[in-house]
Amino acid sequence: MRVLIVDDSTLFRKVVRDTLSQCPGVEIVAVASDGKNALEKIRHYHPDLVTLDVEMPILNGIEVLRELQTMPLKPEVIMLSAMTDHGALATTQALRLGAFDFVLKPNQSKLEDSCAQLKTELLPKVKVLQERLRKQLGTVPIHEEEPIHHDVLSGSFDPGNAKVVGIGVSTGGPAALAHVLPKLPANLRVPLLIVQHMPPVFTRSLSADLDRSSKIKVQEAESGQVILPGNAYIAPGGKQMKVISQNGRKEILITDDPAERSCKPSVDYLFRSMAHEYGREAMAIVMTGMGDDGTMGCRLLKRHGCMVVAQEEKSCVVFGMPRQVIAAGLADKVTPLNQMHEIIESAEVQGGSKCR
Repeated sequence: MRVLIVDDSTLFRKVVRDTLSQCPGVEIVAVASDGKNALEKIRHYHPDLVTLDVEMPILNGIEVLRELQTMPLKPEVIMLSAMTDHGALATTQALRLGAFDFVLKPNQSKLEDSCAQLKTELLPKVKVLQERLRKQLGTVPIHEEEPIHHDVLSGSFDPGNAKVVGIGVSTGGPAALAHVLPKLPANLRVPLLIVQHMPPVFTRSLSADLDRSSKIKVQEAESGQVILPGNAYIAPGGKQMKVISQNGRKEILITDDPAERSCKPSVDYLFRSMAHEYGREAMAIVMTGMGDDGTMGCRLLKRHGCMVVAQEEKSCVVFGMPRQVIAAGLADKVTPLNQMHEIIESAEVQGGSKCR
């Protein structure tokens, strides 16, 4: 994998280079200190991956991404973002413009600590892209992955009794949610509970962005909110979200409970509470993302008789979380992204109007 590192900080270019040097099969072909120079080197070196700073002189990261849209062969892009309101807003915009994912810039005082933090965040994403490149080149051994059959895997699909829809999503999620939520009608009669793997601040920016483009109300969830139809509640980054019963109503509870399988917020954590509070009157959707968060939660939901939907491989940015749900035999339906809004709308046909 040929990589171009773009950052206006000499120190941070070194941190990224030192981190990527620990990943076998990665070649650093060039570095650039501003967006204009980055575009010149992209055209010259044709990298497979660009690590791209958001804030840079001459052309910033967003402007570089816009220019990349005009290129016939575009590299994958991982954004390097600061944990600020402005950084979160720019990152949300970058993901809309086709960036693969983002990582937070380390703010450690020691160089080795910054490298360790970046290694934890960046290298798993790079390895996913390496595997994608190997598949494109036809160099993945046949025995490495079991084939996944995209059909109905367990019983008939009848979402009509669902009174709530839970969605778990990670890498590729912001763009996927931006594709699905704006297609939903304003009078949607089920609420959506969403876990998108993101750090603090970023989920607030994502919620505001999705709310502007959607007919339903999209918000970052807060403790004590009554769960109402026609609303989408996104778990805040760095917290856990669950459903509780309070005074005869279903409410949201935001906690600081530990991460589960390194995820906070965690899909499994939300889905467990949905199983306990809604029984069989819940539906779970697992969309694009790395890892297996959501599989254990779906297993519990299935025991309660709930419907489970997984996004099909072709429309996923990363076919990790949905693959695990399908491979475990938990998916009642495997659906492309462009039909996911229809699945959500179908949940309201019988039971949704009673959802309070």
